[in-house]
Amino acid sequence: MQVVINSDYGGFGLSGEAMQFIASRKGWNYQITDSYERWWEPPIDSQECAVFGHQIWDVDLPRTDPDLVKCVELLGDRSWGRNAELKVVEVPDGVSWHIQDYDGKEWVAEDHRVWM
Repeated sequence: MQVVINSDYGGFGLSGEAMQFIASRKGWNYQITDSYERWWEPPIDSQECAVFGHQIWDVDLPRTDPDLVKCVELLGDRSWGRNAELKVVEVPDGVSWHIQDYDGKEWVAEDHRVWM
């Protein structure tokens, strides 16, 4: 199974170009807008992608989404959002896994039991 992770400090994020790519592959109606604002900072990307009138958050996409995987493979660093460095990792079939991170740098870890 292929999983998209952020391989450097900062955090997972997609570029506007990547969001357009994914929306197009999924057949979603979208429009490009430059009026999107995040409450904690000015707009990051003038190519934000709005689908069905709502901002599509990159974190809402499953990391195994085939269109997300294809996007990162084809666009490479053009798929990276601000402070992101995305890559596709291969996880063996049948392995129960989750994504862990430290300061935004992610890795895939096999599930196991934890007691605290």
